[in-house]
Amino acid sequence: MTEREDRNAGIIQEFRTNHGKVGGYFEGRPLLLLTMRGARTGVERTTPLAYLADGERFVVFATKGGAPTNPDWYYNVSANPAEPERSELYDRQAERWPAFAEYPKKTPRTIPVIVLEPLDQAETG
Repeated sequence: MTEREDRNAGIIQEFRTNHGKVGGYFEGRPLLLLTMRGARTGVERTTPLAYLADGERFVVFATKGGAPTNPDWYYNVSANPAEPERSELYDRQAERWPAFAEYPKKTPRTIPVIVLEPLDQAETG
């Protein structure tokens, strides 16, 4: 297990134990657990992500702390990087969490913004 996977496992456990509340870096921030299947492996993975609530939607940001590459989880979800509201949503998140304003300064890439919409329970089987 990598250091990041180990850290994420601790956050996930804390999130589940405390009904969505965690301490440390994410303390007081809106956090969700995104579970998806690996694009190549098909292995189910869960990743803790900060999000911006937008009505009933959850907006997540593939910042990877401003690294020059996208985070691994990004490749497992579909997104349209040319989405017209991307800049507006990113700016709203940066207003709420100023660290997000720093990430684009660290990388030449456009940080993807992914909008998640809850599935109906009937759709999830």
